[in-house]
Amino acid sequence: MRPDVTADETLKPLAGVDGDPVFDEAWQAEALAIADTLVRGGLFSAAQWSEALGEALAAAESAARPDNQQTYYQCVLEALEKLVAANSDIDREAMLGKRRDWEQAYRSTPHGQPVRLDGDQD
Repeated sequence: MRPDVTADETLKPLAGVDGDPVFDEAWQAEALAIADTLVRGGLFSAAQWSEALGEALAAAESAARPDNQQTYYQCVLEALEKLVAANSDIDREAMLGKRRDWEQAYRSTPHGQPVRLDGDQD
């Protein structure tokens, strides 16, 4: 961080015009950061990202899913999964398996404790 910029100022882009957070949940910001990182890393192009997200949003609209942030970020995840599966050695079955592992882990983790997959270490 530049010495002339305070920590509070660096967080301003995460606040909307009315001062409310742009994201409902931290994972939403993380999902978009992952997409940006993968574009910058060359896994897929910005145009491919835009097209995949647009397709996911159009499918959500066609399915009459609610027009809200939750649906938008579900579409972000769908687009990311589609592009990762198409442009890497990671396939959808592997992603679904990992998602099931995480779901089981967070369902079995006591409230307030960190969620860990079996075998994860600190």
